[in-house]
Amino acid sequence: MIGGRKTGRSFSRSILGIAIFGIALGLAVMIVAVAIITGFKKEISQKVTGFGAHIQILNLDSNLSYETAPVPSGLESIKKLSEIEGVKNVQAFAIKAGIIKTGEEIHGAVLKGIDGDYDWSFIEDHLTEGELFQVSDSARTNNVVLSQSTANLLKLGVGDRFTMYFIQDPPRARTFTISGMYNTSLEEFDRLYIFADIKQVQRLNNWRLGQVSGYEVLIDDMDDLPEMAAAVREQVAFDFLDDGSRLKVEDALQKNTQIFDWLKLQDMNVLVLVILMLLVAGFNMISGLLILILERTNMIGILKALGTRNASVRRIFLYQSAYLTLVGMAWGNIFGLGICLAQKYLNLIPLDPSSYYLDTVPINLNLLHLLALNAGTMAITFLFLLFPSMIIARISPDKSIRFN
Repeated sequence: MIGGRKTGRSFSRSILGIAIFGIALGLAVMIVAVAIITGFKKEISQKVTGFGAHIQILNLDSNLSYETAPVPSGLESIKKLSEIEGVKNVQAFAIKAGIIKTGEEIHGAVLKGIDGDYDWSFIEDHLTEGELFQVSDSARTNNVVLSQSTANLLKLGVGDRFTMYFIQDPPRARTFTISGMYNTSLEEFDRLYIFADIKQVQRLNNWRLGQVSGYEVLIDDMDDLPEMAAAVREQVAFDFLDDGSRLKVEDALQKNTQIFDWLKLQDMNVLVLVILMLLVAGFNMISGLLILILERTNMIGILKALGTRNASVRRIFLYQSAYLTLVGMAWGNIFGLGICLAQKYLNLIPLDPSSYYLDTVPINLNLLHLLALNAGTMAITFLFLLFPSMIIARISPDKSIRFN
C-alpha cells in the first residue's frame, strides 16, 4: 500500500513523512533525556560516595563537627561486615579539621587519614598530577593528596610543602608534602578533603594506633543502598564500646540529602518529557492513519463489497501504521544513540562544575532503558491507533466506491 502510491499522492506522503519524523524526533529526545539524567545520577552518586563511601560507621557520641569520638579497631562486628553479600570493601578512616597557610593564602580543610586497606580507585580515576602515596604499618608518611582547586588556591604544585595548623589545646602544626592532585569537579568536596596517613590524625588527636574516627563501607550496587545500610546497621548498631557508647550507621542518602533530593527532581522532569513525547508520537500517527484511510476509502469500499470483514480491513491499516511506526523508531534510535555517543566520547557540551558538579554533560546508555523506551513507544502508539481505525467500520461500501 505505502510503496504503491503515485506522484499525485505527494500530500499524503508529506503527512506520513511528518508522522514518521515526529516519532523519530520523540524517541530520539527520550533516549537523550534518559541517558543524560541517569548519567547525572550515576556520576554524581559515584563522586559523593567516592569521598564518603556508601555507608559510614561512627561513634554515636560524634556530633556534626569534624572532631569525632574515637572508635576502637578490631571489633568483631566490623570484621564480619565483609562477609555480607554485596559489600565491596570496609576501610578505616580518621578526620581532623585544620587551616592551611601559605604566604598570603589561607584555607580551611579537613585532613582525612586513611590506612593501607583504603580503596584508591575513585581518586585514582580523577588524579591529574603526581601519584598516590603508600601507607605502611610502621613508618608514618608526610605525603598527602589534595585537589587541583585547593592547590591552585594556595599556589602549590606536586612536590611542594605546606604547613597545616590545628586549633586545639595546645595548638599544633604539621608540614606535609604534596605527592598528587585530583579533580572531581565536585567543588564542595574537592576544596574540603586532603588525604593523608591515618597515623597523622591519630597522633594529632592523641589517639592510640588502634583508634579511628570510624569505618567506611563500599558496596557493589548503589541501588541496593537502603537494604545494605539496614544489613550493616543490624550487624553493628547493637555493639557497646568499652566506654559504654555505641555505634551509629549513616548512608550516603542521609548525609547528602540535598544533592540526592535534587537528583530526584530530575526524575520528574524526565517523566514529564517522556509523557509529552509519547503523546506527540501518538497524535502524529493518528493523523497519519487518518490520511491513509482517507486516501484508501475507495479500496475499503471495494474490500467490504467483496465480503471482507471490518476487523480484517482494520488490521491491514494497523499493519501499515505499525510499519511506519517502526521506520520512525529506527531513525529515532539512530539519531538518539548518535547524539549520545558523540557526547559520550567527544564531550561536545560543557557544563559549569560549580553549578552542576560536572564539567561536561554525562551520558549513561543502558540496554534496559533503550528497550523500555522502544517498547513503550510502540505500545502507546498502537493504542492511539486503535481509535481512528474504528472509522473503517463506519464506511459504507456503496458511498466509498463512488468516493473520489
